[in-house]
Amino acid sequence: MKWLAILFGVFIVAIIVLADLGRLDVLGFINSIPLADKAGHFLLYGIFTLLIDLTILRSRRIDPSPRLLVFRVALILSLIIGLEEYSQQFFVQRTFDLIDLAISYLGVIFFSWVSLKL
Repeated sequence: MKWLAILFGVFIVAIIVLADLGRLDVLGFINSIPLADKAGHFLLYGIFTLLIDLTILRSRRIDPSPRLLVFRVALILSLIIGLEEYSQQFFVQRTFDLIDLAISYLGVIFFSWVSLKL
């Protein structure tokens, strides 16, 4: 599970770098689908959250409560996601969007809840 989380994280970083460089035309067909960008934010960050949560919950060596671990992961990811969204202001090809940020946070929250239920 750990390697899947790492690979998925690398995949997300690759998407971010390609977008920053203006070379996301590989996934250009997605832009033609209404709200696909929002769904992407929700699913990519949500699935990443789920993979990290499940990795930590299944291999924890320390003994805080599962809710506390999931909350910590959500908090750290939310900070990183917020910084990434903010950094888009400094790239010509990107635009900062509070709705994208909110949708990303909803993905983190929803999939954190899912990880606790699993």
